[in-house]
Amino acid sequence: MTLALSDAELDRYARHLMLREIGGPGQQRLRAARALVVGAGGLGSPALAYLAAAGVGTLGIVDDDTVALSNLQRQILHATDRVGMLKTDSARLALAAINPHVRVIAHPLRLTTQNGAALIADYDIVLDGSDSFDTRAAVNAACAAARKPLVWAAIGQWEGQLSVFDPASGGPCMACLFPQAPARGLAPSCAEAGVLGALAGVMGDAGGGGGQAHHRRGRGAGGAPAALRCAVGRVPHHRRAAPRGLRGVRRPLRAFA
Repeated sequence: MTLALSDAELDRYARHLMLREIGGPGQQRLRAARALVVGAGGLGSPALAYLAAAGVGTLGIVDDDTVALSNLQRQILHATDRVGMLKTDSARLALAAINPHVRVIAHPLRLTTQNGAALIADYDIVLDGSDSFDTRAAVNAACAAARKPLVWAAIGQWEGQLSVFDPASGGPCMACLFPQAPARGLAPSCAEAGVLGALAGVMGDAGGGGGQAHHRRGRGAGGAPAALRCAVGRVPHHRRAAPRGLRGVRRPLRAFA
């Protein structure tokens, strides 16, 4: 039996409840949802913050790294006084401050082909904002095998990519788009190539929104038909400004947050 929303929850989620497409039933589905976020860095930070604020009931965080001062330009869950702390612990503190109704489960390790299946088993959906192709490949393999939807994002310099992979609904998986690791130098890390801090927020927020939509409707993200949806955008800057919007073109994998 689904428990009714408490008075505190009714007040907290009032703006959701006013939306016909969410309302009380949708908010209760969000509260019952379990989302796993791989990487509590530039992409994972805003995704986790908005998932918690939205009332997704259980959030798992996979990350084996510690907070560094250079992270703080874009990894908004962390703070100066938490430099050196495990990112999973830092993120748990931040999320508890955002929404005490959300349960946060920390997994202070790196997801691999050996532990991927066990890590995702208890979750409904996975969001990947990890920092290496090997991790991304392991996340994708685990999600495809378990028939669980994967919301995936990557950023580098001025560009970002966002996709929803849901093979269980007839769509492709990440390996269909990127069957091999990028050539050396093609997808440099943010430490090597740099990244606009706000870009992590834009792409991470979009990924978090995809996770919310999936649970609200009980279908693929946004209730759209099961198919590969690849969003590739570029932030205008002083040298060039490319068109914005969704483009379903196959482009090289970008860098990682």
